Amino acid sequence: MMNDDVIMRTIIEIPDDEVKALADVCRIQKISRAEAIRRALREMLAANANKERSEAFGAWKRPIDSRTFVDKLRGEWDR
Repeated sequence: MMNDDVIMRTIIEIPDDEVKALADVCRIQKISRAEAIRRALREMLAANANKERSEAFGAWKRPIDSRTFVDKLRGEWDR
């Protein structure tokens, strides 16, 4: 199941209406609640896998290029 053979068990609280909806999905798909939750978690993790990287793309929004900026900062260290 997992590459590093670590399995986590957890307890979560789910509102009654969501438990009933989950039961319906599980019955239709013929899967356990645990499998449905694993699938949902897998989907959420895949959707967010590159989110941080894409949010940082283009983060350098300075009027000068990075090299000039670093040189300017280093120039402040001169006595």
